[in-house]
Amino acid sequence: MRAPAPAWAASLNEATIEAARRAIGAALTDAVEVAGEVQLHVTRDGLVAAMTALRDKPGLEYQQLMEIAGVDYPDRAERFEVVYCLLSLTRNHRLHVHVPATEDTPVPSVTGLWPVAGWLEREVYDMFGVLFAGNRDLRRILTDYGFRGHPFRKDFPLTGYTELRYSEEQKRVVYEPVKLAQDFRTFDFMSPWEGAEYVLPGDEKAKLPEAKGAPSPVTATQVQKADAVASDKAAPPAPSEPYAKKDAEGTADTGAGKPHPHAGEGNEK
Repeated sequence: MRAPAPAWAASLNEATIEAARRAIGAALTDAVEVAGEVQLHVTRDGLVAAMTALRDKPGLEYQQLMEIAGVDYPDRAERFEVVYCLLSLTRNHRLHVHVPATEDTPVPSVTGLWPVAGWLEREVYDMFGVLFAGNRDLRRILTDYGFRGHPFRKDFPLTGYTELRYSEEQKRVVYEPVKLAQDFRTFDFMSPWEGAEYVLPGDEKAKLPEAKGAPSPVTATQVQKADAVASDKAAPPAPSEPYAKKDAEGTADTGAGKPHPHAGEGNEK
C-alpha cells in the first residue's frame, strides 16, 4: 500500500513544478507559484499531451478535472485564458493549467481524457465565446435559445442586447431589442448614506401625525400630539357589525325582561 497523502500539500509545489517541466517539455511556457498554488501555462497545441502527462505520469497523477474557467483580458492579443483546475487524490494537491485563446482559435477539447469536460467546456463557450475543437456537443448551456453575445466578456453591456416580454397579441413570449428611455430619468451621484434630497411619491405621508395606536416608532409625546390634532377619522365599527345598527348604551337597553316589539305577529291563525 502506498503512503498516505501528505497533510500539507503546499510543500509539494516545488517538486510539482520540476516534475511538470520534465513531463510536459517544450509545451510548458511558464510555471509559477501564486498564492500558494501552482500555475502551469501551456500552449494550445500541446494541451492534450500536457494534460495526459499530468494525469498519468508518476509523481503527478492529477486524476480529477474539477473545473474549467474562463478569464477575459481585453488588452491582450489573445484576450482569453482557459483555466483547468486539477486535483490529485493520491498526493492531496491541486494545480491550475492556463491556456491562451482568442475568438477564432479553438482550444483542443479534453473530453477524451475527462468526459465531464463536455459540460464545463460548454459553459466557457456560452459565457466567453471560446471554441473547443473536438467537443461533439458544443452548445449553449446557461443562456436561453437564440441568445446573442457572451455575458462574461468585459465588453458585454450590463443590460444585454435583447429583452423578453409576454405579448398579449401574439400569446407568447417575444424577444425585442433593449429599449432604454432616458427622457424621464434623473441621475444623481449622491451616496445613499448621505441622504437623498429629492422627495419620492408617498414621502409626504411621513410628515403627517398618525392616529393613536398606529404602529409607529414615535415616542409617547409624539403620540399625544398626534392624538390632539383634529383630523377626519372613521368611526369605530360596532361590535357585531354588519348586523348591529346601534350599540347598547346601558344595561336597561339590552331588552332584559321586555317582550319583543313584534312578538305575536305572524303567529295568528
